[in-house]
Amino acid sequence: MLFDKDNRFNLANLITFGNIACGTIAIHFIVHGDFFTAIILAWIAGALDIADGKVARKYNLSTEFGIQVDSYADFISFVVMPSFLLYYAITAESSGLTESILGAIFIFYIVSGLRRLIEFNIKSEEGTVTKYFEGVPTPLGAILLWVLYLLFAYGLVLNPYIFGVLVMVIAWSLNSKMKIRHP
Repeated sequence: MLFDKDNRFNLANLITFGNIACGTIAIHFIVHGDFFTAIILAWIAGALDIADGKVARKYNLSTEFGIQVDSYADFISFVVMPSFLLYYAITAESSGLTESILGAIFIFYIVSGLRRLIEFNIKSEEGTVTKYFEGVPTPLGAILLWVLYLLFAYGLVLNPYIFGVLVMVIAWSLNSKMKIRHP
């Protein structure tokens, strides 16, 4: 059952479902102000994202279903969740206008991440790994958002509009023609 390619609950997909669970639970902790627990769950989601692909390739479990589920996991754990983390952190003491402007920027980021994942899926084939990504992959985009969070958390940058500009640049990079070497 765990190594049956046609089983929707094979080992690779179960790992991906774990990624989805971590991202979803992390959002719960963000909304309740527990950023530390959310970040731990985010890193676990990242480890699961690496593991699901390795398991799928090693045990020949790669399927179209798995590709789609992996992108949904990436959307939750590497697009929506880090957006919530940074947005909630930098707007905690902001005015309604700042919240609205940054909210629109983060919606732009989320839409850009979704577009990137859909484009990736359209171009993907089962079981293949390309040498380069076109555009910044969503896990790397998430890491960049987490770096921005650290800049805020350590008081190195406090102006929310600077973060807004940087988030727009990262959002643009997700769908750029940049070539990023596949690990």
